[in-house]
Amino acid sequence: MTEPMTEGREAWASQPIETRSIDTIRTLAMDAVQNAGSGHPGTAMALAPIAYTLWMRHMRYDPRDPSWFDRDRFILSAGHASILQYAAMHLTGFDLPMEELQRFRRAGSLTPGHPENFVTAGVETTTGPLGQGVANSVGFAIAETHLAAIFNRPGHEIVDHHTYVICSDGDLMEGVSSEAASLAGHLGLGKLIWLYDDNKITIDGSVDITFSEDVAGRFEALGWHVQNAPDANDLETIDACLEAARAETDRPSLIIVRSHIGYGSPNKQDTAAAHGSPLGEDEIRLTKETYGWPAEPTFLVPDDVRDHMGAQVQRGEALAGEWRERFDRYRAEHPELAAELERRIDGTPPSGWADALPTFSPADGPIATRAASGAVLRPLALAIPELVGGSADLTGSNNTLIDSEDFSRASRTGRNLRWGIREHVMGSAANGLALHGGVRPYVATFFIFSDYARPAIRLAALMGVPAIYVLTHDSIGLGADGPTHQPIEHLASFRAMPGVVTLRPADANEVATAWRIAIERRDGPTLLVLTRQKLPVLPGTDRPAEDGLARGAYVLSPEAGDGPALVLIASGSEVELALGAQKELATRGVDARVVSFPSWELFRDQPASHRASVLPDGVPRLAVEAGASLGWREWIGSAGDVIAIDRFGQSGSGTDNYRDYGLTTEAIVARATDLARG
Repeated sequence: MTEPMTEGREAWASQPIETRSIDTIRTLAMDAVQNAGSGHPGTAMALAPIAYTLWMRHMRYDPRDPSWFDRDRFILSAGHASILQYAAMHLTGFDLPMEELQRFRRAGSLTPGHPENFVTAGVETTTGPLGQGVANSVGFAIAETHLAAIFNRPGHEIVDHHTYVICSDGDLMEGVSSEAASLAGHLGLGKLIWLYDDNKITIDGSVDITFSEDVAGRFEALGWHVQNAPDANDLETIDACLEAARAETDRPSLIIVRSHIGYGSPNKQDTAAAHGSPLGEDEIRLTKETYGWPAEPTFLVPDDVRDHMGAQVQRGEALAGEWRERFDRYRAEHPELAAELERRIDGTPPSGWADALPTFSPADGPIATRAASGAVLRPLALAIPELVGGSADLTGSNNTLIDSEDFSRASRTGRNLRWGIREHVMGSAANGLALHGGVRPYVATFFIFSDYARPAIRLAALMGVPAIYVLTHDSIGLGADGPTHQPIEHLASFRAMPGVVTLRPADANEVATAWRIAIERRDGPTLLVLTRQKLPVLPGTDRPAEDGLARGAYVLSPEAGDGPALVLIASGSEVELALGAQKELATRGVDARVVSFPSWELFRDQPASHRASVLPDGVPRLAVEAGASLGWREWIGSAGDVIAIDRFGQSGSGTDNYRDYGLTTEAIVARATDLARG
């Protein structure tokens, strides 16, 4: 865009190109937020020098190939400042044209209110809920470190990149960031660099009213390399801090940058008024005068700025091209490693991997589905070497240990991830691992503690991230730990979450199929909800996946006659009870069908003809599940009934709990008999 002829044009044009570039980012941020009528201009105005320094001097990326594998990763954990990232991407040549900046925060644009990786090419992860981005970054850094240890060879540093994060006061206040920082420091993730925007303002006003800790001291105590940059506008200091952070290989780095929110605004700088709403036309005019910037036109990008920052296109093409040449040499010397890395980057599991899945017989039971999961996972991990994961300090209970070393400072090739009692960062880092690529993460905890990982699971569902969750101790059957540990509403809550597939297998064979579904699924998180208590291996559960659990629900035990008088529907441990009830009902002249129903989501996706073949119209249905009744009406119809739990559990043995809550064969028979008789 040609610069206008204005009275102060000579002084404006004589500013250094770095200053003009930074002010271009600032004014684009002001104009875009004003044009949208909402947004967060102040942080972008404050951090424009940081964005400039990162994109122009430090980050390795190719704007024309945003998915180039060895690029540096950038995460804007302070996602409310999305216009900062969009402006920097636009100026450095990403496929984000000016029209998209002008459509900021509008439906269908490539510039949503918070960064969304499934909308905007070049955005690594979806941020917005504060703390999630910094926690994602730990997964990104683990993945890079792990893959580098496996694939790099002397003279062939084929995996060699950094993860940069811009975070805010809000990120550091959220508890998940403490878990993330603690784990990153413990693991010594030297290629992880956080830039903390210390602007001392939150929505409610000065940060002093809520946040007075010694951030530098805290991170030093957590094992981080910490630097202070007293002035965000001092490019040389920022540059030197980033160089020092890149040189630090044994510790993650935190750069504390003192900035001024709404920088340059005469009336709103350093106030909450610059945080979450447009500056207003008058204040924008005054602020542009402060910069020596023309008031008109809006969305001005001077030609020399566009040329200067747009040169990153050629630089990026050269960086990516040079890496591909190195990869060709790597392939020539290490063809098997190169082929394996390419397969992992593609995300396709090894051929024949499903042959590793075991099949169980009734003679193998009884076996808790959590134990069956461990028996499935161990050979599966041998067949799929990119499978990495572990438990939040419940490894023995979740049965998630595989035949590998732990990932640690001493063993970067280890595949067992020890999360400690940190479910929040475990879930968020799993998203980062999956988004980085080259690894396939699974994580585990008790089902009740999925509450701590829920924000990460929701974002995984939003982004279509194929993280796998092993969630054990799934009901009141876990026993005397009591209601604090007994999930009641959790199945219903995850079934309500778009993009999640929840699987509650009835026995060991269904567990094996559930793992197969989870590995094959690439468009969202999969939850394996498993028992503590032992269950028999049921006849008929070893049928081919396409005929059974993979379709969400299937007829496990058909009726004896031409059509059922009643359909019993159950998931998990209650399927055994339904089968017992079926036998007893037969002695009473009620010909019942038993349907194993491990996944509502998969069944809902089936053709209507299949759903009708499993749950025929006009036949009364009784559902049985050790969880909330919410949602079951979709499957039992207006005339059906459900035996469920709509109150909290109790401290007692699993047997006593099932009896006291009406989850017995006798209770099912009584209810089913009444239902069948109308």
